[in-house]
Parts: sequence; C-alpha cells; structure tokens
Amino acid sequence: MKVLHIDSSPLAGSSVSRDLSARIVAGIKERLPDVTIVSRDVGLDPPAHAAADILDLVRFKRLDDLTANQVREKVVSDTLITELLAADIIVIGAPMYNFTITTQLKAWIDRVCQAGLTFRYTSEGPVGLAVGKKAIVAASRGGIYSTGKHSHRDFQVSYLREILAFLGIVDVAFVLAEGVNISPEHRTGALDQAHREIDAALSFVAASSSADRQPTALNLLTE
Repeated sequence: MKVLHIDSSPLAGSSVSRDLSARIVAGIKERLPDVTIVSRDVGLDPPAHAAADILDLVRFKRLDDLTANQVREKVVSDTLITELLAADIIVIGAPMYNFTITTQLKAWIDRVCQAGLTFRYTSEGPVGLAVGKKAIVAASRGGIYSTGKHSHRDFQVSYLREILAFLGIVDVAFVLAEGVNISPEHRTGALDQAHREIDAALSFVAASSSADRQPTALNLLTE
C-alpha cells in the first residue's frame, strides 16, 4: 500500500490543513504499518506555474529541441505524475484561499492533469486514468461556507471533487474544518469535529485493507 501525502498550505506551524493531513497520515500508518508514504509539500516547494514553455510540455507535448529549463521541468512533471499513479491513497491538505484552493495546489494539478497519462479523450468525452484510488482531503477554511449565506462561495470542495473525478478518483472523503478564524472556541470545536471525521474516514481505510484489497466506498462527504 502506497500513500501520497500532499500539503499545499504556504504556512508552516500555524496551518490547520497541515495538522489535519498529518493526523490522517499518522492514522493510516497506525492501521497499516507496512504502508509506504511519499510526501510532496507543494505549499513550501511548489512546481512552477504553467508558463508558455511548460505548457508546450504538459499540454501540447512538444518534446523536440527542449531548452535546459524545459528538460528540468519535464523531470518535475514526470515525477509528480509517477507519484500520483503509484499511490493507492492520496491525502491532500487543502486550505481555502479566496474561496478556492491555493495557487500552489493548482500548480500541482496543472502538472498532473496530462492527456494520455492521467486522463484520455474518447468519442464520448474524457476518461480518467488514475482509477482505483482513494483520496482523503483535509479542507480548512476560516469562515463557514458549507451552509448558509456564503455557501455559494465554496469553490474549494466542489473543484477538488470535480478535478479528482476527472482523473478517475471518485472514492473521496472530505474532512472539513471550517470557521477556524471565527473565535478560539469555534476553532476548538471545528478541530474536534474534524478529528472525529478523520477517525470515521480511516475506518474505511482499515476495512479496505482486510477485504482482499478490493476498493470500498470512502463516502464521508462533510461539505
């Protein structure tokens, strides 16, 4: 069993999403001692954004007469895709910035979404190639966006669910910690709730490991 652990917060010690994703990974290791963890911190060490020379590689697949920078960036893209496709479980720490994901996580997504590698086009539309995987997303936000008058501004959970499904990853659990900047009391309550959701999500991971390694539904959607 292989886990790809992605953190995308540009913050270090004060990041809620980092704390939650670390808790998820620790829980997986506790339940699956032989698991292999690959950590990718795109928050502190992000891939370059898809400028023109990078788009030539990842979108247009122009691989002739590469510049020195394109050779380096191709190695980066190939590595990120290899990590994704090799993983059985993907754990993503994803804070909300301006109603959506961080620019660092978007840069990673733009690298791994490559036609012919992680999805393909067919006569009936695109088909994801990263199938048979589970994802657990630790989504944090300072305010309340899952319900109420600001719910229309949540482009974080909906986008991640859609882009993961586009790649073929439909077995997704969202662990949500929201309102963490409203007050210290609300932050504590939100984290306590998120910890309970992590325990519930990890029960599915443990069950799947003992069921002949067959995929089971991680359908704890908390948005």
